[in-house]
Amino acid sequence: MSRIPTLEQAEALLKEYNKEDFHLRHAQIVSGVLGWFAQKYDPERTEYWKAVGMLHDLDFEQWPEEHCIKSQELMREHGIDESVIRATASHGYGITVDIRPEHVMEKVLYAVDELTGLIGAVAIMRPSKSVDDLELKSVKKKFKTPSFAAGCSREVIQKGADMLGMPLDDLISDTILAMRSLNPGMGL
Repeated sequence: MSRIPTLEQAEALLKEYNKEDFHLRHAQIVSGVLGWFAQKYDPERTEYWKAVGMLHDLDFEQWPEEHCIKSQELMREHGIDESVIRATASHGYGITVDIRPEHVMEKVLYAVDELTGLIGAVAIMRPSKSVDDLELKSVKKKFKTPSFAAGCSREVIQKGADMLGMPLDDLISDTILAMRSLNPGMGL
């Protein structure tokens, strides 16, 4: 029998396969950002969205070459519901898997996974080292500089905005607001 994990169960499972602070923090940030977007699009299922965010990179630390593939196997072994497996795997669409994001939550995950990294990188460069005073124009400027946070795919971020039918500026602004909502607990 499959189950949809609670946020606490998702975090415990994540910690079974991930030990590095960077990966744990990234999962918490994406989880929190998905929770913020859930309030906008699907408030009754906020916990579900957050659990998906927590698990989205389950396999990345140990199996980066099998990212979004190995995680499906791991989650099935742990009896995780297929909807969670599909949602987490879909953020690797066009990179490691052919599972296209279909539901709004999958599209948000696809877009914000890379975008939270870019926004975080821009924030660390600021005197405040925070998203609290970060403005859209600062992120847009760095978005247009491919060498800055080069690991954050601008193409994926733009595709995610397009999938959501959302202007890129709105996606970036909403993601900044979502990341601000995680303060002070996340120290963003």
